Amino acid sequence: MNYYKYIPIDVVNGPGTRCTLFVCGCEHHCKGCYNQATWPFDAGFPFGEDQEDRIISDLNDTRIHRRGLSLSGGEPLHPRNVPALLHLVRRIRTECSPVKDIWLWSGFVLDELNAEQRQLIDLVDVMIDGKFVLELKDPKLDWRGSSNQVIHEFDRSNAWWKKQG
Repeated sequence: MNYYKYIPIDVVNGPGTRCTLFVCGCEHHCKGCYNQATWPFDAGFPFGEDQEDRIISDLNDTRIHRRGLSLSGGEPLHPRNVPALLHLVRRIRTECSPVKDIWLWSGFVLDELNAEQRQLIDLVDVMIDGKFVLELKDPKLDWRGSSNQVIHEFDRSNAWWKKQG
């Protein structure tokens, strides 16, 4: 997997102060997408253990209270990106405070996800799903670009990583 950009201190892509990772690779090619530079899978930089370690370290840095991680793109749930993100999110759930939340934006719709994509979604707190539709663009929406997109907030109160802390 490649990533296009990593923002260690972000107050735009989700609530509170967060870390945000923009992955590369998207086949949705939504008309009016603000992040077209992330569409090619070979754009950006290779994502590896060094970048994972940095994200974990940033999330655990007590000098800045980061609420969690935002995953955007490109397309985080593209089958080429899921294995690397699943590894990262599992590490976050075991190595970071259980109160860190994870938000994920995807052009895929929740009901259409395959088993591997669902493994990743089972570890996130919020998923914003649906392709961006230019004709439905609404700048007044919280966390979404167009009105067809849905915010799914998952109840993770009984999740295994919550019980660890």
